[in-house]
Amino acid sequence: MRQPIVAGRFYPGTERACQTHLERIDAEPASAEELPAQLVAAIVPHAGWDCSGHVAMEVFRTVEPRVPPGATFLLFGAVHRFGVARASVDTGDAWHTPLGPLQVDASLAELLLDEGGGLLIADSGSHNAEHSIEVQLPMIRHVFGDCPILPIAAPPRADSHDVGCRVAEIVQRAGRQVFIVGTTDLTHYGRKFYGFAPAGTGRQGLDWVKTENDPRMIDLMRRLKAEEVVAEAAEHQNACGAGAVAATLAAARQLGSTEGHLIDYTTSYDVVRDPLYGETVSDFVGYVGMVF
Repeated sequence: MRQPIVAGRFYPGTERACQTHLERIDAEPASAEELPAQLVAAIVPHAGWDCSGHVAMEVFRTVEPRVPPGATFLLFGAVHRFGVARASVDTGDAWHTPLGPLQVDASLAELLLDEGGGLLIADSGSHNAEHSIEVQLPMIRHVFGDCPILPIAAPPRADSHDVGCRVAEIVQRAGRQVFIVGTTDLTHYGRKFYGFAPAGTGRQGLDWVKTENDPRMIDLMRRLKAEEVVAEAAEHQNACGAGAVAATLAAARQLGSTEGHLIDYTTSYDVVRDPLYGETVSDFVGYVGMVF
């Protein structure tokens, strides 16, 4: 069983504390009138719950009535370290969360590896030091109960969209019920922590991220431009999970989605401004929730 690595830091490490925190960041679903009847995928942020948990919970509450009972949550995770060569499927038994374990869908993992044409590899080790999928799982268990999962680490490769398309094709042929979740944060801005401040520091940098840099990536998500995501992120540093985004968009498109719908957008500055930043605009990160 894969044990948590950021419990107690990115989110609480005990069941009671987890439940209390989830109640605090829980959210109302987006208006159903503005969304299609069928949703097949979502993109959520993966920072600590204090910063981005409310955005993720709003997405999960929005898709809650549209996820088929018994569906496997197939998660494309961001990769924050070197050494993950290809999209890597976890083939372990389960992932532990403070709310209880979630079982890995072993039959779906085997199917994707057998028919993936070399685009996916079996590598549970790629997930051991990565938090992007882990932080979603207590939220998923809280909203959807004891459901099967399939974590896939998706590095930002030129073939990331092919991975998503192939996964969706295999799922369709097999008649499997899945819901796709991709994880990414957006622009990491600031000189102190991120070494990235092309629009200067202070309020002008924040405005640039919110009105120009992050909207570039959000627009690609909205238009399902999976093939453009990795290059966009490489040039403008506006997604740390570009591979996961590209795979999610391609999979959503293959599963019948025609556009993305913005559920929420914010930044760490806006969420924790008073306790952390005061009146100073310093290093911050963008967060988006989308459904497809």
